Amino acid sequence: MRTTHKERVLKYMQDFGSITSLDAFRDLGNTRLSASIWLLRHKDGLDIKSVSESAKNRYGDTVSYFRYYLAGSDYEKQLKMKENE
Repeated sequence: MRTTHKERVLKYMQDFGSITSLDAFRDLGNTRLSASIWLLRHKDGLDIKSVSESAKNRYGDTVSYFRYYLAGSDYEKQLKMKENE
């Protein structure tokens, strides 16, 4: 049986802690991460959180993107520890 994009996104978050649109495209071939996240949140009822991040692109411009993660995951615990430092 073929796995769906949302199943692959969920497994990726479970395996690696979080996912960005670049991760989804590069590692999963998913060009519509936000659609997969929407389905996981609204159709499957999962508590998926997001945090805004920024980085420089190849032209030196600052760009923003979201990193998605499962609530209660080790990734969320690491974020909270960093906030408390």
